[in-house]
Amino acid sequence: MSADEAVTEPMAGHELFVRHARRDGRSVVVIRAVDHGDSCVVEAEVFPAGSAQPQRPGPYTFADAREATAFVTEAVEALMYLGCDIQAA
Repeated sequence: MSADEAVTEPMAGHELFVRHARRDGRSVVVIRAVDHGDSCVVEAEVFPAGSAQPQRPGPYTFADAREATAFVTEAVEALMYLGCDIQAA
């Protein structure tokens, strides 16, 4: 699976957003939030340097979209601090 195909498998629920972090042109992580009504799930694909296969930590389940968004916002801020470029996908 290429970085462009990352986290593209359909899930039940309403996709809230996807964030794609790159550093030096290389994919680092793709984070996706999906609202299921009674909960919100955040999934991630992490692309370790030197590895052909992404790792998939989580998924992380939150009570609502507000909590999931706060989690992703903190993760994105950390990635930016580490020099990643963030794109909405």
